[in-house]
Amino acid sequence: MITPASGARVSTVPPGVRLGYGVGSVCTATFGTVPGLLLLFYMTNVLAVPAWIAGLVAFLPKVWDVVVNPWVGQRSDRTVSRFGARRPWMLLGALTLPPAFAATFAGPPLTGLPAAAYVAVCYLLTATAYAFYEVPYKAMPAEMTGDYHERSAILQWKMVFIGLAILLSGSVAPAIAGTEVSGYRLMGVVVAAVLLVSMLASFFGTARAPVVVRAESEPSLRAQFAAARTNRPFLLLLGLSCAQMFAAGTLLAGAPYFATYTLGDPGATSTLLLCIVGPLLVTMPGWVALSRRYDKRGAMLAASSLFAAGAAAMALTEELGPVYAHACVLVVGVGYAGLQLLQFSMLSDVIVHDAAVTGRNRAGVFTGLWTAAETVVFAFGALVLGWLLGVAGFVESGSGAAVEQPASAVRAVLYGGTLVPALFAGIAVLLTTRYLLTEQELRSAGA
Repeated sequence: MITPASGARVSTVPPGVRLGYGVGSVCTATFGTVPGLLLLFYMTNVLAVPAWIAGLVAFLPKVWDVVVNPWVGQRSDRTVSRFGARRPWMLLGALTLPPAFAATFAGPPLTGLPAAAYVAVCYLLTATAYAFYEVPYKAMPAEMTGDYHERSAILQWKMVFIGLAILLSGSVAPAIAGTEVSGYRLMGVVVAAVLLVSMLASFFGTARAPVVVRAESEPSLRAQFAAARTNRPFLLLLGLSCAQMFAAGTLLAGAPYFATYTLGDPGATSTLLLCIVGPLLVTMPGWVALSRRYDKRGAMLAASSLFAAGAAAMALTEELGPVYAHACVLVVGVGYAGLQLLQFSMLSDVIVHDAAVTGRNRAGVFTGLWTAAETVVFAFGALVLGWLLGVAGFVESGSGAAVEQPASAVRAVLYGGTLVPALFAGIAVLLTTRYLLTEQELRSAGA
């Protein structure tokens, strides 16, 4: 039985800093949504890249994150400057990510394997630039406050901006891209501009962020992995988050295919995304309240369960129709809103707990490893879906229009994009039951 949690909250982070920090998540959400939603479809249906190769292109650059993200975390832990430890790296990301992103969707006069090679190189540069920004950005909440519930309050602002960003990018980006190379080229430039504004706004908006505790770095990448291996709460949180991110990555990559080949309406991609991200804008206060009453673990159990139930129910779409499908996706969206908030809040708790137990603050270590795993696993969802489609005989196209697909490919679109995410969301539920770092445990550790 889940028992209510207790404890008062003391506010120490100014509202302006919370706002400045929150607006930076527009970058996080936009970068996660647009490639996750469109990159695989762009390659298979516009650049005529075979599905299994497109899956590899979407995934392999993210493997580089396993190296570059912990390195950025380590370097930002050691950085001393007039801008602080984290913000110089955020500025570097702001100056490099937008042009690399625009180049990824530049639509060169290439198709097939040459197009795949071009996208792979650009996406690798994009992933590197994103690491410069995102790793230090995620490390900041654990350093801004030592209060258990204020970390959730800070991240509530973050979730509001994430909801707005996913809502806009998930609906506007597909509309701009359309079905032609020129549309994708324009979309890349527009999204790059949004990324630039968001990152610069966060860089300047966090100039007065308090630093309650300063992080320490590990001497090497091997030492960072060793530190993570000795932290059981981190390993459990990382495991359940990876299961959730794989589920979300598969679902998101499958959305354009689901809309095109299951619902028979490519334009439904935008309305499906609306159902997923709309709840982020309205359910955040409810998830914060739930985490206060039943602790974050109890709220996370509810969030993953809703995600799993909604995704599994989508498998009946052919029998029950598009309205039913959107209702199921809305349930997924409510769960997704909860897990987005709780993942990051619980990560901050793990960092604070580690500092209390070891006497060292290694925020960059944990956020570097976390961000690497998160991005790799999210992209792995697209890889698995691409392989499923390839095995099922999916027919790629260079026209940008939907082509006739064999029945096996249509089955793969339906079940690969629904039951696979449901299965991994269910695994996240099981792992959450083993996560025991509650508010009471943090207090016992002196955090």
